[in-house]
Amino acid sequence: MPDNLSFEPKTATIDSGGTVTWTNESDIRHTVTAYEDETPDEAAYFASGGFESERAARNRVTEGLLASGEKYEHTFDQPGTYRYFCIPHESSGMVGTVRVE
Repeated sequence: MPDNLSFEPKTATIDSGGTVTWTNESDIRHTVTAYEDETPDEAAYFASGGFESERAARNRVTEGLLASGEKYEHTFDQPGTYRYFCIPHESSGMVGTVRVE
């Protein structure tokens, strides 16, 4: 996250069954939180902190924060487009996309 408030790359394309690892490279704490309504229907929900829904992730945001150097990873088994965001910095445009082919 070179400018501290963005995901790099903003869009990643991977094969089905692939794993994405997010590493917080800034000194600001961030989350990786899927938009529940912007993931394929059959796909597992994902969020740092291990939440099972976007609502739970938003309600307990401090449990999902990644400190500098911490990592979060998720394996994508269903093809489709997944949009995600950082809860504290969503209004600053900290959003990203994973495309699974």
